[in-house]
Amino acid sequence: MKYNRILLKLSGEALMGERQYGIDPKRLAEYAEEIKEVTDLGVEVAVVIGGGNIFRGVAGASNGMDRVQGDHMGMLATVINGLALQSALEDAGVPTRLQTAIKINEVAEPFIRRKAMRHLEKGRVVIFGGGTGNPYFTTDSAAVLRAIEIEADVILKGTRVDGIYTADPEKDATATKFDFITFEDVLRKGLKVMDTTAFTLSQENELPIIVFDMNTHGNLIKLLKGENIGTKVQL
Repeated sequence: MKYNRILLKLSGEALMGERQYGIDPKRLAEYAEEIKEVTDLGVEVAVVIGGGNIFRGVAGASNGMDRVQGDHMGMLATVINGLALQSALEDAGVPTRLQTAIKINEVAEPFIRRKAMRHLEKGRVVIFGGGTGNPYFTTDSAAVLRAIEIEADVILKGTRVDGIYTADPEKDATATKFDFITFEDVLRKGLKVMDTTAFTLSQENELPIIVFDMNTHGNLIKLLKGENIGTKVQL
């Protein structure tokens, strides 16, 4: 396998499937099956999920809500999504642990780096909920931070498009896809991969990012076997 330990970043919106909000059990089961295929091959998998399908702090703030309160609500939304994915993975026979940046001891373990790494070494999927535990930081930042902490080989950002394009392919039919691109070129061209804080943290720590279409069955395992899936951002 090309990578031994990965951090998979999923958006909360991805869990909606065909719904307008909330969680689609069918999409959840599909993701669980994809992750199971990968863990069966011995790859260690950690996951960070957003909360945008339930609540987004920035949106709440734009409607007059206190930003810090809104971000705390968003953190709780990521824990809900983490619990849902944990349940789906365990239904598929994959041992899973949910660790959170905010203490909810009755629901999940607190994030402890060494414990997370031990879970991964034992073949358990570790889901990180609660973002970074701080307002004003996105789940992209949480994904990069946790990936660095657990010494992941790569961040795999699963989206609904199959990579990074010169423009939004859903709006511009002439947009062309990059197979590889440097961190510097992403910044110079003003391309949107992650928020700037997360992206810069990844660049400074020389942690590659691969953006790919998670909704096409088999993409995750093909990518890990070395096939040219999605777009790789590297130094």
